Amino acid sequence: MKIDSLLRQGGMFAMALVLIAGCGGAETETGQAAPPAPIVSVMTVRATRLALTQDLPGRVAAVRVAEIRPQVSGIVQRRLFEQGTEVRAGQGLFQIDPAAFKAEVETAAASLQRAEAALASARMQASRLRPLVEAEAVSGQAYDDAVSQREQAAADVKQARATLARRQLDLQFARVEAPISGRIDQALVTEGALVGSGDTHPMARIQQIDQVYVDVRQPAASLDALRDAVSTHQPDARGGLAVTLLRSHGEPYTAKGRILFSGMNVDAGTGAVLLRVLVDNPLRELLPGMFVRARVPQASHAQALMVPQQAVVRVAGQPQLWVLSDQGQANRKAVDLGELVERSYRVRSGLRAGQRVVVEGMERLSEGASVTPRDWKPADVAAATDAVGAAAAR
Repeated sequence: MKIDSLLRQGGMFAMALVLIAGCGGAETETGQAAPPAPIVSVMTVRATRLALTQDLPGRVAAVRVAEIRPQVSGIVQRRLFEQGTEVRAGQGLFQIDPAAFKAEVETAAASLQRAEAALASARMQASRLRPLVEAEAVSGQAYDDAVSQREQAAADVKQARATLARRQLDLQFARVEAPISGRIDQALVTEGALVGSGDTHPMARIQQIDQVYVDVRQPAASLDALRDAVSTHQPDARGGLAVTLLRSHGEPYTAKGRILFSGMNVDAGTGAVLLRVLVDNPLRELLPGMFVRARVPQASHAQALMVPQQAVVRVAGQPQLWVLSDQGQANRKAVDLGELVERSYRVRSGLRAGQRVVVEGMERLSEGASVTPRDWKPADVAAATDAVGAAAAR
């Protein structure tokens, strides 16, 4: 019995030695356990198309503005339009008392009639003297005087006709008409007001707003980027570079615009140039004087490499990325960064498509360290996934 007990105790002792030996295999030469490979979140860089834009403040201006002023003096009898409505070119707006102008037309017509009668008499006299002077029955001087009177009478007729035309024009101007089509503001004069051709204040104002201008001030330093955008972007069917207009809260207007030109002069005070955008405004959403934001194209990249902003580390001011090799080892790589777009940098150089970049967990990395990679998810995607999982659990 003692022998069997001793054998059982010896077997258990041997098994304990084997277990101790197995545990010793996971220790380092110094007797400490090796740390596990750090877990990092990585993303695979893909080439994507990137269109860069710039939001600039702008002010709306009407394509045409006509200030209605009288061309003759008189008393306003009637207003012929509804304030704040659309008017068409040639539509009557005000009626000035035409009585005085009608009288002047009649006077001019009588003067013309008298001049035409004098011309007829002078022609008849000249025609009578012509055969007599040829027969030497009258002197040549008498005939020359008759011809001169005929020519003077003809000139008087022309002058009388011009005077009559002018008086008729004044009568026509007594009805003040719209020179352009557009929306008319409130009337600035009322019935009974005395107006004159030398007035500095308009009677009303018409603005054409089915199309409007948006004048944008752009830094002069951005002109090169704008020229690149013009050369790389496809213009719209009307031949201009498309521009999107934004409301104050960022929502785009339905109206679309296109760049007409950029100014030739740089403002010495602000260093900006004028950028004029023509916008179709059929719904009259844009009104003159409004401030809007214009989203102007700046550049376009067909094969842009984008990395999240949080993946970039800076060493002595130099931007670097942690890139995984095919063996799963992390290495720092210096890169040249471009624009920051929606919390992602465009990498100009130092990176190629298909490489894996560490986005999270780089604070535990060292050069050449082996890592355990997992796919990185943006914060919004991760939050949505967690919300779905929580809803499914409920």
